[in-house]
Amino acid sequence: MLKQHRELSMFVHHTIETHEEAGTRSSKTYQSFMAGAGSHRELGFIEKDMRNYITREVQNIFKEDDAKEFGKYLLRMKEKNQNFFFELNLEGDRCIKHAFWADARSKAAFEYFGDVVSFDTTYNTNRYNFVLGSFIGVNHHGQSTLLGCALIKNEDIQSFKWLFECWLRYMGGKAPKGILTNQCTSIQRLIELCMPKTIHRSWNDFLTKYGLGGNKWLSESKELNRILHQGFDKVMAEMQ
Repeated sequence: MLKQHRELSMFVHHTIETHEEAGTRSSKTYQSFMAGAGSHRELGFIEKDMRNYITREVQNIFKEDDAKEFGKYLLRMKEKNQNFFFELNLEGDRCIKHAFWADARSKAAFEYFGDVVSFDTTYNTNRYNFVLGSFIGVNHHGQSTLLGCALIKNEDIQSFKWLFECWLRYMGGKAPKGILTNQCTSIQRLIELCMPKTIHRSWNDFLTKYGLGGNKWLSESKELNRILHQGFDKVMAEMQ
């Protein structure tokens, strides 16, 4: 069937959106259309048309709806606790580009255990492929304590700049004495700009320096990261 003769009806649009929201695979949705029509010829469109519609329209609809709901959730948290802090950066006033949030416990923990913090990023597995960022400290029991969370669309300097500035604003402009990161070395320039008196160390630089970059356990070990965090914290304390 020629492309100019293929068209998705409003019923098909609605069915695709319903199935996509329910998490149904697009191949199964197409098979259900085929079964209802009786044949490929009678259907009037091909699976590629349906996939294109999902990519072009449906995901944008869900992004906009989810952005609104997430914004409402953050506002509800703020209403419950005035010390809850958040900032949103939207694309075209519709879709989330960046989001940062932290509660009163995070700020209190930073006051006590914020001399040295680590900033980690992990790719989320949701359909939007956001990066989850977290500021982590270590308390007097050697336990990790959350100092702030973020969702960012890209791991680029502009995104990190926005995030670090948000975090510093919530912490009253007080920067840590030391920070550990697992990002590329280019983040060093950003830290020098946002936190000029903060000592920066990169976990990836340690691995590269000692030829351990290919060691999966060392690259992904949160426990080892915590131990190094404590060691860095001790060194910083001895320098005072």
